[in-house]
Amino acid sequence: MPRKGKDYLKCVEILSKIISLLNVRFEFYNRKMKLEQELIARSGGTCELCHSTENLTVYEAKPESITTVDTACLVCDKCLNQINKTEQLEPGHWTVLNETMWSEVPAVQVVAWRMLNRLRNETWAQDSLDILYLDDATLEWAKAAGDEHLDTDVEIHKDSNGNQLFDGDSVVLVKTLDVKGSSLSAKLGTVVKGIRLDPNNPEYIEGRVEGQMIVILTKYVRKQS
Repeated sequence: MPRKGKDYLKCVEILSKIISLLNVRFEFYNRKMKLEQELIARSGGTCELCHSTENLTVYEAKPESITTVDTACLVCDKCLNQINKTEQLEPGHWTVLNETMWSEVPAVQVVAWRMLNRLRNETWAQDSLDILYLDDATLEWAKAAGDEHLDTDVEIHKDSNGNQLFDGDSVVLVKTLDVKGSSLSAKLGTVVKGIRLDPNNPEYIEGRVEGQMIVILTKYVRKQS
């Protein structure tokens, strides 16, 4: 076959793969949008844990591998951050679980059970746990994540000024840093965009400087406003 013919077939093959990938992403986006719409309709546009109407998002009650309306719930940012331990747990915020734990939605039941266990030192939370009933399958699902064993204290990543850091933030170096094992020197004032928090150590973040991913101590950065 002439070279032009081979090049043409190769281009067609690459184009077919690109179209296939786009179709997969489009289908995923459609499923996500449909799920969100179904959850909004079910919840009446409110957080299914605390009834807030602000900054709602879909939360998947892990470790279920397939996300459906039964394994997900609509939650507000405040609930989400405290569930994920990126904000300090506020017992007063969760007293509404006395009501929402009776939801017929399995995912809401699971999250309510997990949060009540994390708050079990509160008398009202323990009282709620004493009367909350989950069927065997739902209880097994609730226990699978191990959240009931988590401490209520949260180790928060903070910059040199005490401001809380989040994944995706941009920070400014407040000190010139020499990178071990490299000739790279990250200069004072360098902006590091799209940082990642170290989930195991609140004193560490990761960020890309001059194309190289490095670990940075939080005490050497300032959150960019």
